[in-house]
Amino acid sequence: MFKQLKNSILSLFLTMLPFAILGQSSDVQVIPRPNQVIKKSGHYIFSGEDFTVHGKSGLQHITKYTTTVLEEDFGWKVKTVDKKTATVDLLFELSAKEMDSEESYTLRVDKKGIRIAATSEQGLFYGLQTLRQSFKEQDGKWTLDHMEIKDTPRFGWRAYMLDEGRYFKGKEQVKKILDEMARLKMNVFHWHLVDDQGWRIEIKKYPLLTEIGSKRPTTQVGPRKWQSPIQSGVPHEGFYTQDEIREIVSYARERHITVVPEIEIPGHSSAAIAAYPWLGSSGKQIEVPIKFGVSKDIFNVANPKVFSFLTNVLDEVMALFPSKVIHIGGDEAKYDHWESSKDIKSYMKENNLKSFADVQIDFTNKISRYIESKGRKMMGWNEILGHNVHDYQSAKDEGAEEKLSKSSVVHFWKGDIKLMAQAASEGYDIVNSLHSETYLDYSYKDISLRRAYDFDPVPEDLDEKYHKRIIGTGCQMWGEWIPSSGYMDFMTFPRIAAYAEVGWTRPNRKDFESFLKSLSRMAEIWQAEGIFMAPIKEAMPVDGQ
Repeated sequence: MFKQLKNSILSLFLTMLPFAILGQSSDVQVIPRPNQVIKKSGHYIFSGEDFTVHGKSGLQHITKYTTTVLEEDFGWKVKTVDKKTATVDLLFELSAKEMDSEESYTLRVDKKGIRIAATSEQGLFYGLQTLRQSFKEQDGKWTLDHMEIKDTPRFGWRAYMLDEGRYFKGKEQVKKILDEMARLKMNVFHWHLVDDQGWRIEIKKYPLLTEIGSKRPTTQVGPRKWQSPIQSGVPHEGFYTQDEIREIVSYARERHITVVPEIEIPGHSSAAIAAYPWLGSSGKQIEVPIKFGVSKDIFNVANPKVFSFLTNVLDEVMALFPSKVIHIGGDEAKYDHWESSKDIKSYMKENNLKSFADVQIDFTNKISRYIESKGRKMMGWNEILGHNVHDYQSAKDEGAEEKLSKSSVVHFWKGDIKLMAQAASEGYDIVNSLHSETYLDYSYKDISLRRAYDFDPVPEDLDEKYHKRIIGTGCQMWGEWIPSSGYMDFMTFPRIAAYAEVGWTRPNRKDFESFLKSLSRMAEIWQAEGIFMAPIKEAMPVDGQ
């Protein structure tokens, strides 16, 4: 790979020009920036012969992965040795010493070689990612500064979300993202697999979900986006078989990434209702939508058959995804069809529910209890709390009386920050993915690289006693206006690196200029990998231009 990098320097010069004025870093140039680095005098030099790796019994996976990535990164001959010797280049050790978390690691480089220690293989894996970025080439040899790194992440939830309900991208694009997430120590791949415009996961009990729900004859396009009257005239379809799902989940697991599936309930359900009309509250046959925006179609939660359908779907989903957390969406549920539904009105009367927001919370709690009965935990966007955060919602549906199950994880994306503070004070765990700071489909004018980097998932005015309730953050690649993998790359890279550092590095260790220096090297790697990143000039617009 790095032979290719030399050939790319000239083409990168103009792209990376802003970095030229920044000089050389005395710290390691690693993203995310490690939380403690002690530099020492001296260098470890690798001459280019066999690079040797050793890990004790039970660490065959990490040593095998190391062999693969170092050969790909540097073109070396990497050899795994069975016995620890004085001349081994890289030694992995499971440490008996207590560390902050299973994701913590130490990396030590001295004249004896490289030693990575952790209490788990996941920690060793993250130490390896730091090592991959730390090598420097000088006079035809690869060197490492003598140093000691002690590192642990700030947050336990460091996510990238991919919406494929709108545009199916395919498993090669997913694997590419997983590889880069691993390089950046991100540990949750949030997979938005269903939405109004497409159902992308095979459910064997309900084959029409993919036979009908994964296809649409045309798609809204054009520069006016949500107001566009233009249609592509091109059919779009695609879904993942269960075997493909298992393949991707396994691929992620090898990189210590948890795949969290999202199945939307009760809104964003048009594709499912198009396949099985009895699921809907309107009672009408509909088509898979060809326009974007919030659909009025919504599950008829008063029908026991709908609950059975959803639990059957969830059973197949949970069989495929070992994640402890199952995301049920819950956002942007329009209540228009509930308003005119006799079933819903009877259900409200029977269950003493005052508003449609109460209906949603009541049903969400039923789903939550079912998920918990399977040993899992439910997660949803912050509308599941019952707050009115949309202009189109009626005032009568504000301030629900029903209370969301306290075991639920709240995924905050919209509304007054005070709502997040309130949820934290009430005991909910929260992932902060505020849309104005973390949405990758937003232009670089709206969320520049600098703005992404400066995001703090812990609100400034949140009482310190609730800080631990913020368990992490995620960046979201919503797909409505991102039809191709290349465009997805452009909008994701380089901002994904900023969000990786937001999730890992403590605020007092963050430094944007240091980040830019590290990013210049990362950009070379991405270009060699065939990733179509946005030029830095585009990612950091000046004065909103």
